[in-house]
Amino acid sequence: MSEPIIEIRDLRKIYRVGKVDVPALRGVDLDVAPGEFLAIVGPSGSGKSTLFHIIGGLTPATSGRVRMAGQDIASLTDAGRTSLRKTKVGFVFQKFNLLPNLTAADNIAIARHIAGRAPEPEPEFEEVLKLLGVSHRLHHKPAALSGGEQQRVAIARAIVNHPAILLADEPTGNLDTENSKAVLEVIRDLNERLGQTILMITHNPEAAAFAHRTVRMRDGRIVA
Repeated sequence: MSEPIIEIRDLRKIYRVGKVDVPALRGVDLDVAPGEFLAIVGPSGSGKSTLFHIIGGLTPATSGRVRMAGQDIASLTDAGRTSLRKTKVGFVFQKFNLLPNLTAADNIAIARHIAGRAPEPEPEFEEVLKLLGVSHRLHHKPAALSGGEQQRVAIARAIVNHPAILLADEPTGNLDTENSKAVLEVIRDLNERLGQTILMITHNPEAAAFAHRTVRMRDGRIVA
């Protein structure tokens, strides 16, 4: 059996609110296998978003360990965590976060620039754009795109540098039912065709059903 691409042990996060300690994570253990599509579900306040941000190196843990792609996140410098995010991780959020004055193509190219790569992606990326259904919309700005198209452009931007891991936080939260299903089908196809590890945070059981495995959280713990 291969080593987990994400390994979490006794992860804890405590926020200080005035003089009160508020625990957000209470000893989370979790392994994610390479190529797995995992959904983490739970109500608001369950700790799933905090877990997402710690895995992505966006928020430090109070204690515990997170190893991602063979690296212990806590042991990395700020520059090391930034490098890990540039090279190993792609992010998709509920808000599409596209730059409104740039075309879809330029929004994707920015991810290449940040990673220090040539602005034009490899020729085979055209097949990914066709899979995403946006290859004919690349010269349009976000305002001319539907919500579903904007999210698919955001996904293209997240994976243009071939990250080993895609982290998606409520990727269908701003979409209607039809567009939600289309985006989730695209994410599942990316996982199946590219073998990309996907960890998706969602409160929606119907969205979680697209994943291989579902982990349920409540009160900062994994309960199922």
